[in-house]
Amino acid sequence: MTTDPQKMPVIIGVGQINDRPDNPDDGLDSAGLMARALEVADADAGGGWLADLDALLVIEQISCPEIADLPAAVATALGVQPRTSRKTDGPMGDSPVRLLNEAANLIASGDAQTVAITGGEALRTAARRAALASGGAAHDHSAMKRSSERRRPKYGQRYGLLTPSDLYPLYENATRAAFGQTLEQGQAESALIWSNLSKVAAASDHAWIRQPRTPDEILAIDDNNRPIAFPYSKFMVANSSVNQGAGFIVTSLAKALASGIPEDRLIYIGKGAHADEPANALTRDSYARSVSMQVSLEQALKLNRLSVADLDAIELYSCFPCVPKMARRTLGLPPDAPMTVFGGLTFGGGPIANYMSHAIACMVEQLREEGRYGLLFANGGIATYNHSIVIGRDPALAENHDFDFQSDADSRRGPIPDLDEDYVGRGELETYTILYNRDGSIRHGVILARAPHGARFLAKIPPADASALARLETGDASLIGAPGDCARDEDGDLLWTFANPA
Repeated sequence: MTTDPQKMPVIIGVGQINDRPDNPDDGLDSAGLMARALEVADADAGGGWLADLDALLVIEQISCPEIADLPAAVATALGVQPRTSRKTDGPMGDSPVRLLNEAANLIASGDAQTVAITGGEALRTAARRAALASGGAAHDHSAMKRSSERRRPKYGQRYGLLTPSDLYPLYENATRAAFGQTLEQGQAESALIWSNLSKVAAASDHAWIRQPRTPDEILAIDDNNRPIAFPYSKFMVANSSVNQGAGFIVTSLAKALASGIPEDRLIYIGKGAHADEPANALTRDSYARSVSMQVSLEQALKLNRLSVADLDAIELYSCFPCVPKMARRTLGLPPDAPMTVFGGLTFGGGPIANYMSHAIACMVEQLREEGRYGLLFANGGIATYNHSIVIGRDPALAENHDFDFQSDADSRRGPIPDLDEDYVGRGELETYTILYNRDGSIRHGVILARAPHGARFLAKIPPADASALARLETGDASLIGAPGDCARDEDGDLLWTFANPA
């Protein structure tokens, strides 16, 4: 631990903004949301901090692609000239925690004295403006789809795997079998966790949806909770149709105290740990676990010399149920344990890559009131990027460190099978999902399977094969490893037929 207050990083100000204009023309764009959030954070810190920034770190956004230079737009909106500024390479959900870790290291190394971090998305306003321009309905799905198509491999696109909501069910169905759960048990766990998230959001002034939901409401399929991709419904997936911004300001303990900020408002930044899965979601060693998630969580606690029992607040990224389910098992938490301080991406709000900025802000506010240690776990991509960090009221947390634990994750990862896009023949089902249309009808089933030579491939089950789709909808663990035969259809896509009909 360093004892030099000039090199001890602390969070001094946090800010959040929800923008709900009746007229979409009155709405803030992404840069405006980011700037407004930092203005709130500056006021929270006593004011005057933004005029003398060493660094402005900005999280990439997708709702306003016309903003060519995002950091410059934010700085202009604030009327400031930071000594350096940059944005993240992409809109990934781990970005706020990673930037918090980077800012802490800048302070601890003496390379900066004051750093501001911000992010925001105006997808709701952008969608409404687009709808007014076209005369259509206001949905943000086209923006999400365009963004996903720039990152997803063409092979997956052919089988309907475009957005996170198409791909995360591959983990859900594989992990449920690995956990030894029936479909009913797995869905009950998801509903319990999501109901608890909604209750936290309902009690938060910062949440986008402040309506608590019971587990039964989470599970009930109706016009307000349509199926998205088996076994997920609307109430179980991230809600990106929001206008939200959040930001926070980091400085040294010495500068904070010299400015007159009371010590009991300062939150020390502890050590974090980052590890990734392969970028292509189809080239994972397993869909029943994530070794990079495990390494990130375990190392963050180890580096800070803490156990789960020491934690007073926890935020487990909650874009889709499989993520907190895997994370809580790594930590040894029961399914009813508190897993959020903000309300989750469905209810708190899912502003693409910036959810964890809201979680950081809420955790700072909570720790100022009570508690000593908080754990933040962030996930980005398709369970790809994992970054965990501890913050709290303990000065012993503050210390410069290397947060790269990729080699640890790689050493624990199993062999990754080849992806064989040309395979035709017998295979064994590895995991699966069913994709639904907006009216709730089945679009088709998606099978991820393994060939006898070990390669991985994709196949479809068309909506006409009702018996095969009904078998998938049982969610039975026996589906994992079930044999099937594949043949090409007239479009060149592989169609799956179960070798042993149920």
